[in-house]
Amino acid sequence: MTPPGSYQELTELLRGRLPKLASGQLRIAHLVLADPEGTAHRGITEAARLVEVHESSIARFANSLGLSGYPDIMELCRAWLAEQAQLARRTDERPAEPPGGLLSATLEQEQTNLARTYGRLDRPSWLRAVALLAEADAVHVLGLRECAPIAALLTRGLRGRQLGACLLDELPGLTGVLVAVSIRRYAADTVRAVEYARDHDVPVVALTDNPASPLVEHAQAALFAETSGVRGHSLTALASLAQALAEEVALRRGDSHAEDDLPSFNFYVTNDGR
Repeated sequence: MTPPGSYQELTELLRGRLPKLASGQLRIAHLVLADPEGTAHRGITEAARLVEVHESSIARFANSLGLSGYPDIMELCRAWLAEQAQLARRTDERPAEPPGGLLSATLEQEQTNLARTYGRLDRPSWLRAVALLAEADAVHVLGLRECAPIAALLTRGLRGRQLGACLLDELPGLTGVLVAVSIRRYAADTVRAVEYARDHDVPVVALTDNPASPLVEHAQAALFAETSGVRGHSLTALASLAQALAEEVALRRGDSHAEDDLPSFNFYVTNDGR
């Protein structure tokens, strides 16, 4: 077989194999998919310890992908990191006087997150997601816990219906397309809803953080956002990706700008006091 020539090709190959992998191989694949940064610098001994397999199992895993050994996987991850660093440098327009401290660290992290999110965006997956949502008779959006604000943003932008208040009552009879939003640690109810949609032939668009997410194997289109934060998770890139998706779907549908309809709902007070 032709070995993967890039980290992107490696992720596509691994995603296709996930349902068929044995438990040990599955843990190796998840480590590579979820943590390319660590894999780029983590030796085979440390990798074997983390996934609780023998080093020989990792070597065989690499061979099964058409690679000569685990160092080839590390090199693909390193090349991907170099590409992401270059993208970050291109988009990094720091102010003349950085604010310093946590603010500077947050600014740098968010710039990196945005650059990596859009730099690794898979164009075919993006186009599939846009087409599914633009052509759907109904759009349902599910995001729980910290992802609820992202779901609310998407619900408004896609003119859809937000799920979650009474999820068990809302799933029966689900039609159209389900947009599922979840990041590590993944909400169990969101995963179950995606499985329900798969079993009932409802297409799923997943917004998540990496190809090892449990949403991916059930989704017709998966989009990934970088969620690393200075302290815990960051939702900035995820929100940006969600907004971009809603805007492109609106363009595909020929919708007017969402803000044009807000005065008729009396949601806000306009500048003239109305």
